[in-house]
Amino acid sequence: MQNLSNIKMLILDVDGVLTDGTLVINTDGSETKFFNSLDGHGIKMWKRSGHDVAILSGRLSEPTTHRAKQLEIEHVFQDCHDKLPLLKEFLKKVNLAPEEVAYIGDDIVDLPSMRYVGFSIAVANAVDAVKEHSDLVTTRAGGDGAVREAIEYILKKSGKWQTLMEKYLA
Repeated sequence: MQNLSNIKMLILDVDGVLTDGTLVINTDGSETKFFNSLDGHGIKMWKRSGHDVAILSGRLSEPTTHRAKQLEIEHVFQDCHDKLPLLKEFLKKVNLAPEEVAYIGDDIVDLPSMRYVGFSIAVANAVDAVKEHSDLVTTRAGGDGAVREAIEYILKKSGKWQTLMEKYLA
């Protein structure tokens, strides 16, 4: 079993991970996305336990921008089609080694980044190639609590879950 106590940063794809991948384009051209509140609270728990989070999405989307603001996610990268070079540059900027990062993805564009980091996670509805190259495959689908499941998994395996629960129970 991997030691996950060194994981400090969680990188999230959006479409298919924080959402179920459905894109609703309204008649005025605006976009609608559905985000899961369990994932949102999981991200808050992750941050409350002293960790950081970033969004790395291939699409530029106003709903993603708004959701990131709601969750106080400082590091948001959108419209990024070649994710690995940006990820490497970002990790250098925040002084993190790849081994200190977990990445949650669902499609082949995420694979280079997932293979670069210390712990890779595929959501249950990810394409088979992503599942085959992941350290963990969630039982929940993207947009249905998969991010929360992954966060709880890492916190429990790293021994940080109990400390977090004590904060909530205090």
